[in-house]
This record gives sequence, structure tokens and C-alpha cells, in this order.
Amino acid sequence: MTARPVRVPGPDDLDRAWRAVSRRLAPTPLVPSGLAPGALLKLETFQPTGSFKVRGAIAAADALPAGVPAVTASAGNHGLGMGFAAAQTGADVTVVVSTRASRAKVDRIGGFPVRLVRHGTTYDEAEAHALTLPGRYVSPYNDPAVVAGQGTIGRELDAQAEGPLTVVAPVGGGGLAAGLCLWARGRGDVRIVGVESAASRGVSASVEAGRVVAVPVGDTFADGLPGNLEPGCVTPELIRGAALTAVTDAEIRAALRWLLREHGLVAEGAGAAGVAAVLAGRVEAEGRLIVVVSGRNITIPTYVEALGTGNGD
Repeated sequence: MTARPVRVPGPDDLDRAWRAVSRRLAPTPLVPSGLAPGALLKLETFQPTGSFKVRGAIAAADALPAGVPAVTASAGNHGLGMGFAAAQTGADVTVVVSTRASRAKVDRIGGFPVRLVRHGTTYDEAEAHALTLPGRYVSPYNDPAVVAGQGTIGRELDAQAEGPLTVVAPVGGGGLAAGLCLWARGRGDVRIVGVESAASRGVSASVEAGRVVAVPVGDTFADGLPGNLEPGCVTPELIRGAALTAVTDAEIRAALRWLLREHGLVAEGAGAAGVAAVLAGRVEAEGRLIVVVSGRNITIPTYVEALGTGNGD
């Protein structure tokens, strides 16, 4: 794939995203936790689609020029978010999925007023086809409106918690961490910590290299975290000021069990990455610790397997 021209978002994008998102989504809960002294969990699992990605989708749909359709590729949380945004805003949305995408996820996306296209046997093939379709391509992470939409989590935290703060969030393509970094630049008392899968560290490698680089991608059950970045992706530039760390599948599974046992919360693998990093001692908090639990959309068999791999913890 050749690099697309993508603009780095700024404060004005965050302002616009906040206006769009705050009109359509209620603030998600911020709850006390025994994870660390004074720690709080930001529960994006309470979003109507079960994931933070609905924020970026709404912001992207709101930013569409009149009469311009949106096109995206996804068979997961981003596709659900774009479907919800289509229902809320009336945007014309096409979602391209591969023929091997999970039937359950595809059916959920198809329940929204979107045009569903099946193409190719992999996500990469579906995305390549989406890029040929008429309309504005909305990347799950490499898009200024999407990044700004994810940053609206920070705008909610402005009203929910006094600083100084350390905010911990998962990192896959980096849209969430980039949005939080965009928000944090407007404050002088917020530190962002991004948590990757140890099996896929494309963002940290790109930050270190100063450009997007490809890395080996291993297997992980946290399907929201692995993968390389689109050429020319803007998220590493925004994330450069954040601290980055990584967790293993075993640590993520332990975090899933901890969230269920201590809070009665169901989370997907990527959604529990921040909790996993804190439990593993990889986060140094300055001020109050806030951990974003980013999503709950995990299949029952995968969740049951994760719960069953512990040693009574």
C-alpha cells in the first residue's frame, strides 16, 4: 500500500470532535479501583457498541463534507462504531469486510444502516478494495477526525478527575493513544502511557525510528492490538511524547480475570491491556492513575478460555 496524504490533527479537530461526540454519547463511568492507590478505571465498555471506537466513528461521520459518503474496512469495533455513527448522523457508510470475517461480528455491523461489502479473504484485501471505492476512506486509526474523536475521552476526564494524571491506554494502530496525547498537549499535568502487545510493537518501533517501519507480528488472542501501521501513518508523531510498554497474552488473561473478580467487568483482550501493564508493574504513575478499559467485545469461547488458563488467581 502506498502512503495516503493524512493530516495530523490539532486542537481545532479535538474541539469539533467533542461537539459531535458529546451530543450523541453520554460520558462513560470513571470508577474507583483497587488496582493501585487512588486508581480509577475509565469504562469504555459502557459505550453502546461496547468499545471506545464509536467516538472516532461519530467524529469522522460528523466531519464528512455534505454529500460525501464514508468508506471503511473492518469486521470489528471500528465497523460497529461506523454503523452506529451512520444511524445517529444519517451518513452514507460502506463497510468492507473479508469473506473470512467473523459471522457474528459481520451480522452485528449489518444490523446498522450501512452498505456491507464482502471482498477478499483477509483484512488487508478488504481494505485495499475499500480504498478503490468512491467516498472518503475512514481508517480505524490513521484519520484526523478519528484520532480527535478518541481524544474526547480526555475531555470527559477534564470534568471527572483533577490532575495531575497518568492515563494508561492500549495501543494497536495508535488512534486512542494519539487522541489522548492530542488532548494532553492542552494540559500541563497529564502523562500518557501506551500499552502494546508484546507480539506486535509497530507503534513503538515507528516512534523510535522516527518513521513508520514494519515489524514482525506474532499471534495474540487480543485481536485489537496486532498489526503493522499504514505507510505514512500520523499516530506515531502524536504519540512520541508518551511512554510505551508492552504486555504478554498471559498478562492480559490475568487482567481479564482480575477485572471480572474485582469489578464484575467483562473486557476484551485489548481492552484489558492497560490493567495488565499496571498489574505487571510496568507503569510508573505520576499523580492519579487512570486506566482506560477500552472495550468488551470478546467472543464467549475466547473469554471462557482466558478465564480458564489461570491458577486460581
